[in-house]
Amino acid sequence: MKIVTICGAGIGASGILKVNAERVLQRLGLSATVVAADLASVSQVAADAQVILTSAEFVEAIGVTRADVVVIENYFDADELSTKLEAAIG
Repeated sequence: MKIVTICGAGIGASGILKVNAERVLQRLGLSATVVAADLASVSQVAADAQVILTSAEFVEAIGVTRADVVVIENYFDADELSTKLEAAIG
């Protein structure tokens, strides 16, 4: 499974979200490759992703994708990440 975290530049917010998503996945006993990316590279990086994690402001810019786009309100809220990742991974 591949999860991509997206932000404008691909280093700040997406990096934070990546680390926190990896922690939540580990806590849930799930395995996935988590990659941080910027909007400019999202079509390439997320081409084979099953899940994209981002904030509401970037959803429209992601464009057409086969991945499940999940909006995260608080990148530091492990409970929110856990609930939304479990729902997306199913």
